[in-house]
Amino acid sequence: MAVVRQPKVEMTLLVGLEGHRDWSSGLGSCLEDCSSACFTCWCMPCMLCKLASRMKECFILPCMLPCTFLAMRTKLRTMGDIKGSICKDYCAVTCCTMCTMCQMAREMNYMGL
Repeated sequence: MAVVRQPKVEMTLLVGLEGHRDWSSGLGSCLEDCSSACFTCWCMPCMLCKLASRMKECFILPCMLPCTFLAMRTKLRTMGDIKGSICKDYCAVTCCTMCTMCQMAREMNYMGL
């Protein structure tokens, strides 16, 4: 007996695919939080570890696997129901790494993480 029709699996998304809000601050708003900007400038690996720890991830992982930072940004965007895409996350992480870290720190403060 051959299977003619595959069974359907219903999947429910907890949040929308596109997100409902924008980031609480812009990518270039580093001067709104000088302490994060200075910390990122002088010790970027420490800032990465701090961000991972605040997101309840393994704190050393971003320093060992560079692609982890992209996953962290995408996770934060999804948790906060922020508009965007993985492509935009990739561009931000690759082109403006330090500004992206500062933006994520500000967003975590905004979200209470």
